[in-house]
Amino acid sequence: MYTPEQFAVTNKAGVETILGLAHSQFSALERLSALNLSAAKAAFEESIGQAKALLGAKDVQEFVNLSATTAQPTLEKAIAYSRSLYEVASQTQGELAKLVETQAAEFNKNLVGLLDKVSTTAPAGSDVAVAAVKSALAAANTAYDSFSKVAKQATEIAEANFAAATSAAKEAPRKRAAAAA
Repeated sequence: MYTPEQFAVTNKAGVETILGLAHSQFSALERLSALNLSAAKAAFEESIGQAKALLGAKDVQEFVNLSATTAQPTLEKAIAYSRSLYEVASQTQGELAKLVETQAAEFNKNLVGLLDKVSTTAPAGSDVAVAAVKSALAAANTAYDSFSKVAKQATEIAEANFAAATSAAKEAPRKRAAAAA
């Protein structure tokens, strides 16, 4: 039923899928590593500058003022880091979803082709069983499409909530400072 050529094509497609998955994951790891290295380097350099400034304070009031002025930029940098981290995760999730969708479409195409071949050589009366399998496959595809749409909507909602939380976190210290003044 399966020719050596078909077997080779199927195996090649499987290897290409695994390589695509590995490439996607290594790319995500590379972006994440670069982000973490950059954040660590910036934090180290800023902490050295802050320590030098605090050591140079002439009195307690200047020390307190220097400490207070660094809180907002540090918070903003932490929020920017979180946003970048989220972007890497979101991009990777999108790449994986695309890979899964491609594989699911290929699987469905192959299964329908196989069912068509089987139905031509199957005994009389088996067309009902083939039609039932095709119907189940169509129902599964519809359910997957619905799930995919819901997942995309949930992602959009999460992104909107993340943006709102980021904005609120940035504004909270400013509002406190304005209220204190």
